[in-house]
Amino acid sequence: MEDKLLNVPTMAQLMAEGKSPEVVFWVGCAGSFDQRAQKVTRSFVEILNHVGIDFAVLGTEESCTGDPARRAGNEFVFQMLAQQNIMVMNGYEVKKIVTACPHCFNVLKNEYPKLGGSYEVMHHSSFLQSLINEGKLAVEGGAFKGKRITFHDSCYLGRANAIYEAPRSVLAALDAELVEMKATKSKGLCCGAGGAQMWKEDEPGDKRINMERTEQALEVQPSVIAVSCPFCNTMMTDGVKSKEKQEDIAVYDLAELIAQSL
Repeated sequence: MEDKLLNVPTMAQLMAEGKSPEVVFWVGCAGSFDQRAQKVTRSFVEILNHVGIDFAVLGTEESCTGDPARRAGNEFVFQMLAQQNIMVMNGYEVKKIVTACPHCFNVLKNEYPKLGGSYEVMHHSSFLQSLINEGKLAVEGGAFKGKRITFHDSCYLGRANAIYEAPRSVLAALDAELVEMKATKSKGLCCGAGGAQMWKEDEPGDKRINMERTEQALEVQPSVIAVSCPFCNTMMTDGVKSKEKQEDIAVYDLAELIAQSL
């Protein structure tokens, strides 16, 4: 996949041509700069190209949403970043946004409106589900047909926004065997990175949260742990490596599973 030429227009390019895309793909900091998350970004763009979705990215005009700053208690930095992003998007008259990061999704959908940025915001799991339901995206089993897959619910996608069925519908399209962990959906367990925990030292305790969650995943003996968040991806991957199970169990984002099955 890495050597495929991807078509990724920017809003500035399209506006210069007098065009306006159907949707803006909000890449996010992880999807832009983290090497592992960049693979998810490429996979999602590959899907958008495959389906023929009219989209654009903000490119260098996209800044951090400010979510980590707000969760860590720095309201000033959050509002500064948010207002900058809102100014850019309102200038382009952005209507619809899709993002592969639940943190970006949550803050853009639920917190930006109070600062003057009101948009239709979708997480990529819901967007992929809609493409499949509308018959625009066909996945015929593919690389993961019959594989045991367990899905880890992201806190900001699940408990914060009650999106549980969309990612499972996407997995169902793979014709794989979905095996649920004992703590799932509204009773799911955080990966350990949410609420700005990603950027601070562990608090005193007997076990890291990502290890607890990884052990719950290993109990159902999956060949794939599916995630829908770049931070969950990092924490679950670290957990699998700590258990020395990386040769047996892969951690993939939903977009990667679909892209590999096209």
